[in-house]
Amino acid sequence: MDLDQEEEIAVDDLPNFRFESAKTFDVEQAAAAAPDSSATSWDDTVKHYEMPDVIRSFIVFFHKQVTDRNVYEVHSIYETSFNKLSDRYYKNSVWPPAEAISPLVDSDPQFLLLYKELYYRHIYSKLQPTLEHRIESWRNYCAIFDLLLDAKTPLALELPNQWLWDMIDEFIYQFQTFWQYRARPRSRTEDELARLKEMPETWSVLKVLHYLQALIDKSHIRAHLRGEPSAVGNPFVASSLYTMLGYFSLVGLLRVHCLLADYRLALKVVEDIDLARKGPAPHGLFTRVTLCHITIFYYVGWCYLMLRRYTDAIKTFSNILFYIARTKQYHTRSYQYDQILKKNDQMYALLAVAASLSPQHALDENLVSTLRDKYADRMSRMQSNVVDLACFEDLFTFACPKFISPVPPPLDDEGKTSEKYNPQEAFRLQLRLFMVEVAQQKLLPTIRSYLKLYTTIGIPKLAALTEVEEATFREHLQCLKHKTHTLSWAGGAPLTGSWASSAEVDFFVDGEVAHVADTSLVRKHSDYFLKQINKLEEIISTLK
Repeated sequence: MDLDQEEEIAVDDLPNFRFESAKTFDVEQAAAAAPDSSATSWDDTVKHYEMPDVIRSFIVFFHKQVTDRNVYEVHSIYETSFNKLSDRYYKNSVWPPAEAISPLVDSDPQFLLLYKELYYRHIYSKLQPTLEHRIESWRNYCAIFDLLLDAKTPLALELPNQWLWDMIDEFIYQFQTFWQYRARPRSRTEDELARLKEMPETWSVLKVLHYLQALIDKSHIRAHLRGEPSAVGNPFVASSLYTMLGYFSLVGLLRVHCLLADYRLALKVVEDIDLARKGPAPHGLFTRVTLCHITIFYYVGWCYLMLRRYTDAIKTFSNILFYIARTKQYHTRSYQYDQILKKNDQMYALLAVAASLSPQHALDENLVSTLRDKYADRMSRMQSNVVDLACFEDLFTFACPKFISPVPPPLDDEGKTSEKYNPQEAFRLQLRLFMVEVAQQKLLPTIRSYLKLYTTIGIPKLAALTEVEEATFREHLQCLKHKTHTLSWAGGAPLTGSWASSAEVDFFVDGEVAHVADTSLVRKHSDYFLKQINKLEEIISTLK
């Protein structure tokens, strides 16, 4: 992941790409052709449900494109038409239920499952889901995944990559929100508590992990990424539907393990994904969907941060922040633009934390400039000799994932839970562990600043300068050695790396004397000027 090399972006890898010649469902034209929004019906079974004619036309058109496997048109419908119609007709209400549209699509069970996936996602996005909505959405996801997993041969279905990613992403999001809902039983009604007790497997951790792992196994994506002979000629590997779902499930499994705070296992899950390789396929498939690209780098960077691999965290966050900065203009009209900006802000906060814990790592000038605009005051307080722990805590709280506990709060026979249970316990535990790590490094900036001033200095003198006991100071010196000696990733599986020192000053202790050797690299000013020359040439070519 060499940040000095500009990453080339292929047109086909840009998000939301579709052929201009593809047909499209024109919402404005359809609405003008069918101005009557009354409850006209094509079947007795839907006469009771009010449905504008434009929605009927849309459903029929949508079903035809899915049936014909017209993936480019399905992408346009999914990305644009559905959202426009939602804003116009269902901004504060639900879409027609599957039972109401069933006669319009010949009761196609496969299409109805896909429609219900959008139906419940709209409720989560625009409205407040009830417990029944959460349960029914879970059942629908189970039905979709069971349909895919039980097939002896790949389904005759083609869906755009964006929808496949959003399906996995929304599956994990709804799992996460259900556990947050489940973790507050004292704010639930008696009927809701009774319902929760009746369905302990709904959105259970084991079932979610099972479905993600099953999709990975069904797609044979690991063998495909490794280039194993068993993947050659496999019909599921040849199916774009299964390959992309399996690949996105790997990223989804990474996310779930991060939510459960198992960072080493999270990186182990994506060991077959080399973040430095953008191609050829199947490598670099994460670049085909922008939010997948951002998600994998965010969670890998988060794992590095919590595993104390600050140099790798800085490289990971820097890489994806460069990508977002270069491609942000392509996403301004996307319905996911706000999510991209939110993750961008969170990763800048995490970059500020990692850079403060490992200040010896040189950052790119553009990143430094943005960090200075966003967090100049906080970074100065985090890197000062008097470390402000509150700044670390604030940035951690803002940028961390929404952790969940793998064990729900127990409910007694009356549907009540213990008064001692804290729904924020998972978050509090991770925050506490992180702050312990920060507190251990509280004196290290002061020690580094003194070591830079000398080539040899007595331990008693250094202890006196830092105003601590000599025995305690020796412990801090050992801590400095330990914290700056970490694994450094150089390609391949994210867990791999070689042990190296990230310290800008190296030292060893001989008796009562510390010997210091300056190991900081001299910056190549030529690189800086070359970058500025290239930027100037780009500006000049743009003006022309």
